[in-house]
Amino acid sequence: MAKRQQPKSGSPSRAAACTKGVTCVTHPLEPIFDDSSRVLILGTMPSPKSRETGFYYNHPQNRFWPVMAALFQVERPQTNQQKEALVRAHGIALWDVLASCTIEGAADGTIAECVPNDISRITGQAPIKAIFCTGAKAFELYGKYCEAQTGIPATRLPSTSPANASCSLPQLIKAYQQILPYCR
Repeated sequence: MAKRQQPKSGSPSRAAACTKGVTCVTHPLEPIFDDSSRVLILGTMPSPKSRETGFYYNHPQNRFWPVMAALFQVERPQTNQQKEALVRAHGIALWDVLASCTIEGAADGTIAECVPNDISRITGQAPIKAIFCTGAKAFELYGKYCEAQTGIPATRLPSTSPANASCSLPQLIKAYQQILPYCR
């Protein structure tokens, strides 16, 4: 297995960027997957709220969990354990493209100094049949850093972030139906 690159926290450019209101973030969450995961959903980097609460898509206004609940016709999961159980029950793996970066708040447009995650950590252990990226930046970064390694092209889904106000919940649910043929 390839060794994960470590961020160069001592470099002058990173240190300078971090003193100007940009946060240097190292991904704090383990990927969610098991040996029966068939779908991999990738974001960019956990939001400040997700890092604080220790789980993916945990900003209260993020629509990821309402979308998952609608797709699988279940009640919206409330706890991190319920969320993990929901995705595992349907063969979905969750992680992010980046192991570290600089970012302002949760604004993907400010992401710089990227170090990718080793996606083969999942694809080498699980029979992933499809990879989906939540939003334009995750899709772009996956293409730039990960696709050559995995050999699996990704499908871009709209972001479930509250910043993506142009996409309604019904539109998100319709777009995310693309994952269903690969799920259990």
